[in-house]
Amino acid sequence: MTLYLKQKFSTVLLLLMIAIFINCAGSDIEIKESKKIFNELSSQTNTYWNQRTDSKSLDKAENLVLKILQDNPIDFENKVMLAKIRFTKTFFLPSDLAKQSSLFFEATEICKEAVMQHPDFIHLLNESDGDSTVKLFTCLNNAPKSLLPGLYWWGKNLAHYLNTRPVIERLNNRELLEVIMNRVLTLDPDFHYGGAYRFFGMLYSKIPGLDIKQSYSYFEQAIKSNSHYLANSVLLAEYYHQKAGNREQFNALLTNVLDINLTLHPEVMNDNWFYQQKAQILLNNESSLFE
Repeated sequence: MTLYLKQKFSTVLLLLMIAIFINCAGSDIEIKESKKIFNELSSQTNTYWNQRTDSKSLDKAENLVLKILQDNPIDFENKVMLAKIRFTKTFFLPSDLAKQSSLFFEATEICKEAVMQHPDFIHLLNESDGDSTVKLFTCLNNAPKSLLPGLYWWGKNLAHYLNTRPVIERLNNRELLEVIMNRVLTLDPDFHYGGAYRFFGMLYSKIPGLDIKQSYSYFEQAIKSNSHYLANSVLLAEYYHQKAGNREQFNALLTNVLDINLTLHPEVMNDNWFYQQKAQILLNNESSLFE
């Protein structure tokens, strides 16, 4: 009887171990399959993003990244990608001002969430003292490079959102914007082809009471370090030369942008194509812009 019980116990134990093994193996297969699907969707998203001068490809990229975020709602890279797509659709494609403002705000919130849900930010937050605003600014001032893309696109979208808002709202958000973009400058002044310099060039042309000459200095720094990226020249014309009343420089700079051969810098061809279109629109509206 004892031998029978031992054999039965051994059989039950073996079956239990087999069940556990099969269950673990099944879970491992599911995880691998999920990662495979995630990587495939991410790859497809990037493919369509690299064809973003076609609005249909941009829509496809957006749909794919939304699908990814359904299963991975706090994935940092894809949340930033979604904000980039929303910015591109809002800034370059025709839409009314109210819709633009709404979409810039949505993209701002997406990047804000991406940064604040990142483990590196949460760690900083848990180590910080003070009220919520003090803790936020402390974390932003000490943000590591892992947060750089989220910080940049947070600040960029917020700045464009505020361009459509009353002056008092711009003034109230000035400190937050400067903290974010000064951190970007510290971490990598060349990020997104001098993006932080470009940002400060815009800021000093839009906030009342600031020295507009500083706007030119920042744009000049962006062009000096990344002359091949046409946004630096186009936004210099749109924000500084227009505000300063420099019509001749405005026209000459944008005309030069239109003469650039986009194939010379294939790595920025998509964005440069968009900024050439923007340069043409600005030139078409030159008379009304300098009335």
